[in-house]
Amino acid sequence: MTIETREFGLIDLDEARIVEFVQPMFGFEDRRRFALLTDPALGPHIGCLQSLETPELCFVLMDPSALRVPYAPSIPDEAARALGEGEYDCWVVTVLGADIQHSTVNLKSPVLVNWATGRGMQLILDQDYPVRCPLTGETEAGPC
Repeated sequence: MTIETREFGLIDLDEARIVEFVQPMFGFEDRRRFALLTDPALGPHIGCLQSLETPELCFVLMDPSALRVPYAPSIPDEAARALGEGEYDCWVVTVLGADIQHSTVNLKSPVLVNWATGRGMQLILDQDYPVRCPLTGETEAGPC
């Protein structure tokens, strides 16, 4: 299928990359269908969560394993039930600043994707993670 995107223009999309959000991205409750796009030139740790309903809506995501901070989110049972059986990927929303020192990731509200069911969600963790952790992993007070 062909979709229109903000970052890449018109692209052919493998329908296996489509995710139906059972719990939407916060602030975008009326958008449920997204595609997770990756670019080999950027590497496997960066992705774009592209809305299929609104071409100009695209979130930059990062694989938290690429960060220099310890991150072990505890997923509530109800979230695991909503995503369905199988393993899922965990991504964090990235806010790009003018340079890397001003770019952050949201460790408090990860995006989870279960490729076996095609379901995704963004959730707020009970754990004490920052909403704005610098990509460098360091704040003036120390590590995130």
